[in-house]
Amino acid sequence: MNTLIASDLDRTLIYSAAALALTMPDARAPRLLCVEVYGQKPLSYMTETAAGLLEDLARSGTFVPATTRTREQYGRIHLPGPAPEFAVCANGGHLLVDGESDRDWQRTVAARLAAECASLTEVRAHLLAAADPSWLLKERIAEDLFAYLVVDRERLPETWVKDLADWADGRGWAVSLQGRKIYAVPKPLTKSAAVREIARRTGADTILAAGDSLLDADLLLVADRGWRPGHGELADSGWTAPRVTALTERGAAAGEEIVRAFLAGLDG
Repeated sequence: MNTLIASDLDRTLIYSAAALALTMPDARAPRLLCVEVYGQKPLSYMTETAAGLLEDLARSGTFVPATTRTREQYGRIHLPGPAPEFAVCANGGHLLVDGESDRDWQRTVAARLAAECASLTEVRAHLLAAADPSWLLKERIAEDLFAYLVVDRERLPETWVKDLADWADGRGWAVSLQGRKIYAVPKPLTKSAAVREIARRTGADTILAAGDSLLDADLLLVADRGWRPGHGELADSGWTAPRVTALTERGAAAGEEIVRAFLAGLDG
């Protein structure tokens, strides 16, 4: 069995200090390994147990990080074990091979976006017009592919994200709320499409996957087996699928359980 393991990173395998607070009282906190530094400050962590398990996994199978992060943001992460040969960045907009974006894949993505959804310019203009400066902290464009807002969650109107999602849906875009970030992403831009391409290139006949947000749902659906943690958008919405295990663990404990499940999946 040739197995490919594709996993979301943030709040699935790695956690910021704020995300660690999900279910980790100080008295029970495990030892942590920092896997990302930014601005000379530690930013993201795994438990040491999860790090050891992931190193075993990376040496035993084809492990593919699949993230919505840009290439620059992904480059700040240093996971344990050998560097992955393949990675998916920008929610499928870039397929990295030995750290370099595959040009053929870039052309494929560009053609799909041009044919199947509204332009980034239109969606960005709507975001800026609809957002209120009282709760909008930042607005960003990622890789010239999609947009996201950083917001004050306490001041964000209760129905604003749903209203945005309804507007975007008719234009071929999806909306995802993750922590303080609201993502607007073209529907043709998916992690699953990039992962299927990697499976084709590697000859993989089995895909294992994990993720916590609505932007991970398509990846979990194409997997032969998938896992989602007990936190995040998918858990909050009660999202399930036939081949996806909904874990009860939350926070970094879920990260450990996901890597254990991946290792067990390699053994059949």
